Amino acid sequence: MSDPNQITDTNGIKEIYEKSVRFFLRPIAELLDDPDVSDILVNGPKVVYYEKKGKLHLFEGAGFPSNESLEAAAANIAEYSGRRIGGVRHSVDARLPDGSRVHIIVPPSSRQGVCISIRRFKKSTFSLERMVNFGTMSSEVAEFLQLAVKLHKNIVISGGTGSGKTSLLNALSTAIPDEERIIVIEDSSELQLNQPHTVYLEAQPRLSKTQPGVTIRELFIDTLRMRPDRIVVGEIRHGEALDLIQSMLSGHEGSLTTVHANTPRDAAIRLETLSLMSDVEIPVYVARMQVASAVHLVVQTARLSDGSRRLQYVSECCGLDEKNQYVFKDVYRFRREGVDSKGNIIGKIERTGYSPTFAKAPFERGMEEQVKETLGVFVPDKP
Repeated sequence: MSDPNQITDTNGIKEIYEKSVRFFLRPIAELLDDPDVSDILVNGPKVVYYEKKGKLHLFEGAGFPSNESLEAAAANIAEYSGRRIGGVRHSVDARLPDGSRVHIIVPPSSRQGVCISIRRFKKSTFSLERMVNFGTMSSEVAEFLQLAVKLHKNIVISGGTGSGKTSLLNALSTAIPDEERIIVIEDSSELQLNQPHTVYLEAQPRLSKTQPGVTIRELFIDTLRMRPDRIVVGEIRHGEALDLIQSMLSGHEGSLTTVHANTPRDAAIRLETLSLMSDVEIPVYVARMQVASAVHLVVQTARLSDGSRRLQYVSECCGLDEKNQYVFKDVYRFRREGVDSKGNIIGKIERTGYSPTFAKAPFERGMEEQVKETLGVFVPDKP
């Protein structure tokens, strides 16, 4: 029997909801239609901010005509995603028909009225080449990361809110060969992979006592029974960190995920802490040892004061030292050189001179023709 609270995704109903969502959001249509707007932040009916080219601005439009119209917009967005808002549910994660991620929180938890946060994504930026063109990374770093993905290295993308983690994850995923089977797990579906054999799984909130939700941890169990070549987790937030770490250690290498942290070492500590939040009780030293063994690379990204998003570090996790502390060695590191007359930060990400422990792997696996700018980071055996 079908779930009466879940929207059936037929073409007709989908088209109706697309039109109705657009109708209810018409007060901010100007922002939705601007390809350079990355975030739209509705703080009650009359106050709207937006982010454009990395900087926040106050929207000069009229806003929503009333609290009721904003509440209707929130309810419609939730329904489009097959979810509910209000009553016992003070907030919800949803998405717009174009794939933009939405978070909604309603009174009394929000004092100024309904708050809607829309994170928009540009499909055109989801490639390493485009990120090189935008100045996010150098072509050499792009080549290094592409090879690391093909070598099935477990990669964690670390950064703060709005630092471009999801866009970078999408870009890295383009290096996964088309013949591999990819399972994507997310709280709210937003990743857009190009590979033909991709299965998308999305967690579901609990609707009532008789209709329990589906957690990322439960989806992870399903994933391990689905013969994945790659597991991609949109973001690690809770105890599912332990499932991901253990899957990395049990033969599912080449996993990609993101985590909120400010440095590569902080990212490892964050994964360790989240692993301990699992319902499986393990000692701290075991969690730390597993994280140190499972994670191969951490790619640190940041949004700088000029609004630009740049890679700060590409670091290899080299296990634990004698004091049981994480050991990270930077393969690439951002060097700031100054600020120009327009306030733009001048700098570039450079190789440190350190070659990772898998430096010979491309040559051992017959990938030497792909090693161009990274020759010297990847090193063949000397004759």
